[in-house]
Formats: sequence, C-alpha cells, structure tokens
Amino acid sequence: MNPSENSSDRPQVAIAILRYGSRFLLQLRDDIPGIFYPGQWALFGGHVEPGESTDDAMRRELLEEISYAPPVLKIFGCYADDRAIRHVYQGELEVDMDKLILKEGWDLDLWTPEEIRRGDRYSLRAQQVRPLGNLHQRILLDFLDT
Repeated sequence: MNPSENSSDRPQVAIAILRYGSRFLLQLRDDIPGIFYPGQWALFGGHVEPGESTDDAMRRELLEEISYAPPVLKIFGCYADDRAIRHVYQGELEVDMDKLILKEGWDLDLWTPEEIRRGDRYSLRAQQVRPLGNLHQRILLDFLDT
C-alpha cells in the first residue's frame, strides 16, 4: 500500500531496528489493554507528533524510551496497514546494555536471529515467555533477508 494513500486517518509511527553486533534490541511492551501489542516484544518507537518529522520523532522516542539514540539512523522502509503507517529506521546500538535506561515498557533485551524467527522469548522481568508482535517479526525478518 502507498503510505500517502489515506494517510490523514492513520497515525504516523517511527520505529527502530537497533543492532548490537548480530543481535537486535527489543522492548517488551507494557501489558496494558488498548495499546498496540500489549505484553508483546516489539521494536522501540512511537507516534510522530503533528508538525514533527519522522527523523525527529525517531530520535525523540528513543531518548524518551531508553535514553539513547544512535548517532546515525537510516530509513529501512515503510509498513502501512489500516492501523498505522510505520516508518522503520535502522541503526547500530553503540553502547553497552547497562548504559540504557528503560523508561517505557516492561523489559528490554537483545534477540538473536534464531529467536526472531521462532517468535517468542523469555523475559526475566515478566518471568514468562512472551511473543514477538507479528508485524515486528515480519519487519525484522525482512531486515534479516536484506
């Protein structure tokens, strides 16, 4: 679907694929009804504010959620459905995990490509296996295939 079609009635979202070596940083979203992908693993990011560029939104969201944004973020692609238009960025996580401050979400961790393909992962904080959101898995698989 062309992202410009009917874009005014769908939220614009910026999300990031953050790679640390051969692993990928994911967030376990809060288990709150009414949010996208509650209680599921997902990419970091969020809504683009009115008048804000997707580049600025991506940096703002990462700083709000983990107190870190990579010096270089490049657009990977755009994924549109009836719920949102997602502008997907990619970047390298250039700091160790202990430098990240999780300010939004239930947990964060680095996933291997094998775990992404499987589609679920144990969370130490949740103390249970939680699924990777379907769309986020598709995006990551697309990235792995490039």
